[in-house]
Amino acid sequence: MTSKFLERIQAGEKLVSDGATGSNLQQRGLPVGKSGENWVLENPDGIVALARDFVEAGSDVILTCTFGASRLHLEHMELADKTEEINRTAVALAKKAAQGTAMVAGSIGPTGAMLQPYGTLSAEDAEATFAEQARFLIDAGVDLIVVETMFDLGEATAAVKGVRSAGDIPLVCSFSYDRGTKTMMGVTPTKAGKVLEALGVDLVGINCGRSLDENLAALKELRGAISLPLWFKPNAGLPATNSMGDLHYDLTPEMMAAPVPEWAAAGASVMGGCCGTSPQHLAAIARAVKSL
Repeated sequence: MTSKFLERIQAGEKLVSDGATGSNLQQRGLPVGKSGENWVLENPDGIVALARDFVEAGSDVILTCTFGASRLHLEHMELADKTEEINRTAVALAKKAAQGTAMVAGSIGPTGAMLQPYGTLSAEDAEATFAEQARFLIDAGVDLIVVETMFDLGEATAAVKGVRSAGDIPLVCSFSYDRGTKTMMGVTPTKAGKVLEALGVDLVGINCGRSLDENLAALKELRGAISLPLWFKPNAGLPATNSMGDLHYDLTPEMMAAPVPEWAAAGASVMGGCCGTSPQHLAAIARAVKSL
C-alpha cells in the first residue's frame, strides 16, 4: 500500500486532524433533530464551509461528514435509501474543502445498534454494514478511513474487518473513554489497543471522552500497551448551557492547546479535537503541533 498519510506518519511527522463536526454545525444553524448527514444533501455549502475553515486553521487531515452514514444508522433517520449518495457526496464535499492541501479521511461511527448478546445485531450483519459504507468512501476517493467513537470491542472488530474487506487503505480505529480510562462497556485502552493491533489497524486512537486529563491518562496507558502510531482527538472539555440555553464547551482555544506537548510526548502522531473543538481551537492546536 502506497499512502502519503502513512509515509508522513512513518517519517515521524506530527499531523493535525480537524475539530468537531456536529457541535460546530449546530452553531451554524443545523436544526435540532437534524444530523450532519442531512446537511450533506440539504446544505452542502455549510458542510464545505466548516471543513474549509479547518483546513485554513491548519488541518492536515479532515474527516468526511459521514460519522452516522452507515445504512443501519441512517435507517433511524429514514435515509437508508440515501446511504450511497450521502457517503459519496460527503467525500466530494470534503475534497472540495481540502483544495488539494489536506488529506481526506472517511469517518465511520457506531451503527447505533447493540451487538449480540446485548442487542439483536449479529457480528456478521455489522461487518457487512461497515463494509458497505467503507466501499462507498473508498470508491469516492478518501485517503484513509477513521473508525471512531467506538466503545464495544465486538463492534470495533466488525468495523475493522468490514473496512479491510472493502479495500486496501490506511485504517485508524479510535475508542471513546467516557468512564475515566474505560469505555461505557468497560473496555480499557490496553485491551482495545492489543485487540486492534492484532487486527492489523495502522493507527489506534482516542477521541471524544470527557476531560483532557482523563484522555491523556488513557493515551499514556495506550502508549504503554502497543507500539503503533496513535491518533488523539479529545473534546474541548465538558458541555454546558448558558442562560440562553445555548450549548458551549468549557475550554478556550488556549487552554486546549496548552497540553499539546504532553500529547506528543505521550505518543500522539495525529492531534486535533472532537466535540466543542471550533476552528479557533483547531488553529491553536495546529500552532502548538507545528512548533513542537
